[in-house]
Amino acid sequence: APQVYSTRCSSSTVPRITTHYTVYPRDKDPRWEGVEMERFADEADVVIVGGGPAGLSAAIRLKQLANQHEKELRVCVVEKASQIGAHTLSGACLEATALNELIPDWKERGAPLNTPVTEDKFSILTEKYRIPVPILPGLPMNNHGNYLVRLGNFVRWLGEQAEELGVELYPGYAAAEVLFHEDGSVKGIATNDVGIGKDGSPKDVFERGMELHAKVTLFGEGCHGHLAKQLYKQFNLRENCEPQTYAIGLKELWVIDEKKWRPGRAEHSVGWPLNRNTYGGSFLYHLNEGEPLVALGFVVGLDYTNPYLSPFREFQRWKHHPSLMSTLEGGNRIAYGARALNEGGFQSIPKLTFPGGMLIGCSPHTHTHNKSAFFTFLLLFFFVSCLQITIFTQKQLYILLCSHFKVLSHFIHLGPLPLKPAKDCAPIEYPKPDGKISFDLLSSVALSGTNHEHDQPPHLTLKDDSVPVAQNLAVYDGPEQRFCPAGVYEYVPLETGDGMRLQINAQNCVHCKTCDIKDPSQNINWVVPEGSGGPAYNGM
Repeated sequence: APQVYSTRCSSSTVPRITTHYTVYPRDKDPRWEGVEMERFADEADVVIVGGGPAGLSAAIRLKQLANQHEKELRVCVVEKASQIGAHTLSGACLEATALNELIPDWKERGAPLNTPVTEDKFSILTEKYRIPVPILPGLPMNNHGNYLVRLGNFVRWLGEQAEELGVELYPGYAAAEVLFHEDGSVKGIATNDVGIGKDGSPKDVFERGMELHAKVTLFGEGCHGHLAKQLYKQFNLRENCEPQTYAIGLKELWVIDEKKWRPGRAEHSVGWPLNRNTYGGSFLYHLNEGEPLVALGFVVGLDYTNPYLSPFREFQRWKHHPSLMSTLEGGNRIAYGARALNEGGFQSIPKLTFPGGMLIGCSPHTHTHNKSAFFTFLLLFFFVSCLQITIFTQKQLYILLCSHFKVLSHFIHLGPLPLKPAKDCAPIEYPKPDGKISFDLLSSVALSGTNHEHDQPPHLTLKDDSVPVAQNLAVYDGPEQRFCPAGVYEYVPLETGDGMRLQINAQNCVHCKTCDIKDPSQNINWVVPEGSGGPAYNGM
């Protein structure tokens, strides 16, 4: 059962929901008097936050350069998942140019790129029909030469390559705080404290996190990273770019009837079940992984305006389209997950550098994770080692960036649109799941392997505990109940008196960050829970 944290209250008071120290500082809490708060500090040359494709690619290239020039370079990667790759979720269709440059002998090293794309299909869906659309050479949906991958497996392999080169990997350690020098430059990060009760008090096993100081700190947290959000404000990194826009991607893995399996086929669609005012689309990838496996997913732009829309239930409804049913019938769903993703395009990329650090990968919004890291290592190695290496001229850099971001040019949004009040929108009637093709939310979350230490403050923090009921429920009919793909948010009756309260089932959280983005009141601030908490994806 999900762990629930709330406080009993009368109808005349606001229930206490948030107990996290980022909202209620410990120096003002008498329960923390006399608790030892000193942190152990360690030094590295480069610290990388996030063990995803960008973070690991940057770490690998830095160590390659250091070894090539016989330089000692200590590179540390901290990753909040219990294992490298366990929080990674993507489609994924991988374009291998950057990998060829980073690890030319990746095939000999056993990289899990087992499925070259052999067939592309693109279509517009109506409720009952599929309208094929021709794919012309040069269009983003032309994937010949690319690979269909389980990105979590690929990231795990990248981690093995990094360790072979001497990169220090620290899975299970969440970067909770950015550290600064007196001059305002980034000094490094601090990992999360452990042993705090769900009421915000120190437990007997309380331990301070540790500090990791570095000459340069790279932030590769993925879309809408909670430290990157602070850095945007601290260094005004979004001053000269367009606003970021987002979507949520939901994904499942299925084992299907072998007669329906077409390894190497990549299918994409737009249209039904979304209306013409809602941005989104789908993918269906036939993987060659030794069994008849398909990865399927549905993306919904988070600029939708109807608060009754549920991305999860749109995903479940989409699977009942005749063109999908014919593939899935008789199959078995084995995995589920979700993640927010950037959609803003080239014009939404912020300034990437600041004193003492840099943003890489999906954190600032570059879908070309490995390539963004590829530029990063060149600049950093020059800075850290003071070696004379070739730096791209501005013209070369511009040409390379344009060529690698061309796939993003069709994702041009004008910025997020606010939700409309519930009174101005029609409720959406979704069909009940049949338990064969479509499923309910909690049985889906169970397939993600998600788990958190139950006795800790909810990491879904609220700036103001009164806002959910007074604003989100009153005006928008509680949209967090629908946009969360993991059943974290519920409005339930007060234990005494009339009215409702928000219940946060933090243990269900799959770390997708959608709530932090889509909350119409911008009252939710996602912060890291204790390290190792979250989903346990196996090759998503």
